Amino acid sequence: MGVEPMSSPDRGEPEVPGDAPGRRVSCGGHRGTVRYVGAVPPSTGLWLGVEWDDPERGKHDGSHEGVQYFTCRLPGGGSFVRPKKLSFGVDFLAAARARYELDVQEATQSLQLLGQKKMSLFQFPNVCLEGREVNGPGLQGDIRTSSPDVRSLNLSGNLLSCWEDVAGITQHMEGLRCLLLSSNRLHLPSDPLTLRHAFSNLTELSLNSCALTWPQLLQCAPMWPQLEELYVAKNHITELQRPVDVLQDLRVLDLSSNNLQQHSLTSLAQLPRLENLNLLNTGVSVLRFNDVPHGGKTEQFPALKVLVLDDNNISEWAVVNELEKLRSLAELSCRRNNLLSTDANPETVKQLFIAKLGQLSMLNRIQVSPEDRKGAELDYIKLFGEEWLKTGGHRDPEQSRPSAAFTSQHPRYQALIQKYGAPEDGELRKQQPFTLKNHLIGITFVCPGDTERKPIVKKLPGSMVVQKVKGLLHRLLKLPAAELTLSYTSSKMEGTEVQIDNDLKTLQFYSIEDGDSVLVRWS
Repeated sequence: MGVEPMSSPDRGEPEVPGDAPGRRVSCGGHRGTVRYVGAVPPSTGLWLGVEWDDPERGKHDGSHEGVQYFTCRLPGGGSFVRPKKLSFGVDFLAAARARYELDVQEATQSLQLLGQKKMSLFQFPNVCLEGREVNGPGLQGDIRTSSPDVRSLNLSGNLLSCWEDVAGITQHMEGLRCLLLSSNRLHLPSDPLTLRHAFSNLTELSLNSCALTWPQLLQCAPMWPQLEELYVAKNHITELQRPVDVLQDLRVLDLSSNNLQQHSLTSLAQLPRLENLNLLNTGVSVLRFNDVPHGGKTEQFPALKVLVLDDNNISEWAVVNELEKLRSLAELSCRRNNLLSTDANPETVKQLFIAKLGQLSMLNRIQVSPEDRKGAELDYIKLFGEEWLKTGGHRDPEQSRPSAAFTSQHPRYQALIQKYGAPEDGELRKQQPFTLKNHLIGITFVCPGDTERKPIVKKLPGSMVVQKVKGLLHRLLKLPAAELTLSYTSSKMEGTEVQIDNDLKTLQFYSIEDGDSVLVRWS
C-alpha cells in the first residue's frame, strides 16, 4: 500500500511535534519534508506523509487507495512512515557539542599547560556540522557565548526548514563571512529585511541542491547586503531575471547544472562586479551581444574575467566570436562541447580559441603562454589566408576589402594581418574537406570485469552518440544495451577515468580522441 512496514504501530510511538507539517526529517540517510500527519485507513495508528528530497526514495505521490493525503513535486516522491522511524534532528548546540566538545577539551588542556585561559566551544574560525541533523538554533544565548570567532560555518545536508532558524544561529556570529547551506530545504521568509541583521557581514553563500528557483533567490537576496560569492548549482533555476537593487556586489556566481533558458542570460549582464560566472552543464548553445558589431566591446558583463562553459551544446564558432566582445574576459573553459576544426584535430581547436580571443590568458585551465599565442595566431592566418584572399582580402592594405561574411566569421583576422602581415603564397594551408574519414576515432573497447574478453578496436565517427555506441557493443558483446555503463581513459589524463553518463551526447562531446580506451561494464 506504499507505506513503510512497521510492527506494533500503536505502541511505543514517540511524540510528534505539533508543528510537524513542513518540518524536515531523516530516515536511513535520506532527508525529506513532512507533508501530512494523521491516519491512513484502513491501517491503525499515526502515519507521517513524507516528501523525500530524492524522489527515488519514495513510493507514491501522496495518495493511498484513491485518497490524496498530500502532494509531491515529482510523482513517486512520497511515502507514509511511522514516527519512530524518523528523526526530527537536534538543535545547533547539541550537534556542535557532539562534534567539537572533545576537541575543545583537548585544546583547553593544552592552553592550561601554557597558563592561558579556557577555550570556548567555537574558538575555531571554521565550523563544520555537515550532515549532523541540525534542525534549529536551540538556546540562542548559549550560541553567542560559545561561538565568538566563527568566520565560516558549514550547515549543509541538515534538517533546517526555514530561514528564521538559520538566522537564529547566525545572528550570534558577528564575524561570519562564509555560510554553506547546500542540500537543505528552506521556507522563504515573509519579510527578508527582518532577517538582514543575521547575515549582514556575509560575503560567501552556498545553496547548491536546495530546490530553489531564481525568483526565490531574488526574494531572499535582501538578506545578504554584502554578498560577493553565490553558489547555486543543481537547483530549479530556469529563466533568469535581472537583480534590481540586490546582488550588486556579486563577484562569483555558480549556476552550473541548472536547465537555463539561455536567452535570459543577459539578465545578469548589468551586474557591475561579476568577475566569475560558471555555466557548466546549463544547456547553452548560443550567446549574443547585439549592442555592438564584431570588433567592438560590449557594455554587458563589464567585469567578467572567468567564464566556464563546459558540458554544453556549443557547436558554432560564432559563439566564440561573440565572446571576443567581452571587454574583460581572460579565462575560459569550454571543454566537452561540439566545436570542431576542419581537420578534426583537437590541437587546431585549441589554436582557434586562442586566435579568436585576443585577451585570453587561460584556456581550459591551462595557461596560454606568449609562444602559444603567437603560434596560434600565425597558424590561424595561414589556415584561412586562401579564403581571405578569395573574399576580397589583399596583401596591399589599401586594396584589402574582405567581405562582410568573412569578417563576421573571422572578426580578428584583419587585426592579426596588421600585427603579423599577410601570409605569403607558400604559407597558405589547404584546408581539408570536412568528411567522415577525417573524423574517425580509433577507440579500444575494454571489459575490465571480464578479463577473458579481448579488447576490441573500432574506428567510429566522433559525431556518433553514446546510445548508438551501446547498440554497437550490444551486437558485439551480446549484452543488453540498457545494462551497459561506459567510461574512458586517455594517455593525456593518466590515472583519471571519465564517466560517459549521457546517452544522447556524442563521442566528441566527451573529448574522446584517437587512441583512447572505453571501459565497458554491465550490471
